[in-house]
Amino acid sequence: MKRLFTGLTDPGLLRAVNQDDYYLDPEGRFFVVADGMGGHAGGQEASRIATRAIQTYLSDHWQSEDASEILLEQAFLQANRDIMQDQLKHPERADMGTTAVAVLFRDQQPRCAHIGDSRLYRLRGAKLHQITEDHTWVARALKAGELTVEQARVHPWRHILSKCLGREDIRQIETQSFDLRVNDRLLLCSDGLTEELSDQIIAFHLRTIRSSDRAATALVNAAKEHGGRDNITVVIVAVADESTPNSYESERQI
Repeated sequence: MKRLFTGLTDPGLLRAVNQDDYYLDPEGRFFVVADGMGGHAGGQEASRIATRAIQTYLSDHWQSEDASEILLEQAFLQANRDIMQDQLKHPERADMGTTAVAVLFRDQQPRCAHIGDSRLYRLRGAKLHQITEDHTWVARALKAGELTVEQARVHPWRHILSKCLGREDIRQIETQSFDLRVNDRLLLCSDGLTEELSDQIIAFHLRTIRSSDRAATALVNAAKEHGGRDNITVVIVAVADESTPNSYESERQI
């Protein structure tokens, strides 16, 4: 199977600074999206530190004997340490933090890690499946049956995170493997996308637009048309058969 991938970030319509960041490994080995938070440009710095730390750790330890889940977890924990070190050096950024989601292609099955409410989705046929589970108060209440999906989407506490990078109490990172088949598409995104668009709208754009470059642009534009209240970042990874002609325009492939 070959992977074709693209990424796009946009500040949205209301934010002067883009506190999101993302990374596409040129060899298609891993992909990262981070969504920072914190005043005095702290969020922008936190997401940048996280993507850089995860990218560096995974690249430097790619040939290690560690299992992929350990590699991913240690990469996230290194990002957490790097952010906390920066907080100590710059007290004005002491409250900064970031969410993060990453996908790793190292074994037969891909593996993901995440913290916070940046998400990983898989589109298979017409069905969009959310692989990650948000680390938020609302997600916990939804799982416990205390809120409906409709209530969760507008709840005033929906942005309250239960976990993020940049905190001393982070000791473990959730990772999981998942199934991937030819013609599947993966979407890594910040909550600037999911806050504005329902899963049905996201699935429609991923399903009907063949070019991932165009699909990414359509998703970002749709989120802006629905309010664009936050920074918006999307990374799309399309899985194709080796014999499939490359008609994905400027998408990178591996």
